[in-house]
Amino acid sequence: MEDDERPVILFDGVCNLCNSFVNFVMDRDGGEFRFASIQSDAGSELMREAGLSPEDLETFVVVDGDTVYTKSSAGLVVLRRLGLPYSLTYPAVVVPSVLRDPFYDFVASRRYDWFGKRDTCRVPDEETKDRFLSSEEP
Repeated sequence: MEDDERPVILFDGVCNLCNSFVNFVMDRDGGEFRFASIQSDAGSELMREAGLSPEDLETFVVVDGDTVYTKSSAGLVVLRRLGLPYSLTYPAVVVPSVLRDPFYDFVASRRYDWFGKRDTCRVPDEETKDRFLSSEEP
């Protein structure tokens, strides 16, 4: 997978909201993205390489080559790449992240209360394991 240049979505592997978003993307992206939970070895390594803390589970990250997107910017980049109608949200990128991210932070800090969490990280099934950088649990 080292030669695979598809963008990687890093997500909180025990968060039900995050896992639902991963499922949403996988159903619509035509294989454009790869995935790794932040808690996995591969996800933690990518977080460190991006200058982010693997302990920061309240962020959503997209690593696209040398470019790293976080929080609302990451979400907008993903939605843009999913095409219509989801890409219609991308013009919101003109709003500075300092104004967008407080809403993201509000939801992120309450996501376990609102959507729940799993006891362990998501483990890909046979159909999807080639889309994940690592299936190791923390």
